[in-house]
Amino acid sequence: MLTLSEAARRPVTEVGQDTHRLAAQGTAGMLVPAAFEEAYYLGVNLPEQLARLFAPVHPQRIDEDLLDGLCEQAQTLVRGSSLSDDAVQVFYRALKNAGLDSGPLELRRPDEPQREAAQVRPPGTAALHALKRLWAQDWAFDAVLARLDDTGGIGVDARPTLLLRSGS
Repeated sequence: MLTLSEAARRPVTEVGQDTHRLAAQGTAGMLVPAAFEEAYYLGVNLPEQLARLFAPVHPQRIDEDLLDGLCEQAQTLVRGSSLSDDAVQVFYRALKNAGLDSGPLELRRPDEPQREAAQVRPPGTAALHALKRLWAQDWAFDAVLARLDDTGGIGVDARPTLLLRSGS
């Protein structure tokens, strides 16, 4: 986890132009690196579970009714899986270190069109649940259908996530 000023010292390709802009403005916030999301997915074996879940989907002939139900299941799976205790403690400490352990927060991906920014008021558990809800948006019907159309697969790469004071 990085404060925005720490994240701004990283390459734009890693943290996003949005992160550099927000840090330059002195915005209070933090960046959850893509590696944290990736560790979550790998730690609870989500890639294999999601691959099995979406196995009936044929990119050449997509059954949208089937896909819609599978997307709902995938979102539930992502939201319902648990981070390791160590990861949770790292997240909570990072919220406190970034001064985001009180007051309303907005969670979003840097440099991406926003489907909807998650809004939450800490303590940390609420922010953690909002983070997983944001990650679960990658498994919404439209997002999965777009990946199937663009790449022929359902896979998605982990990406950084911004946590900002609401209104930033």
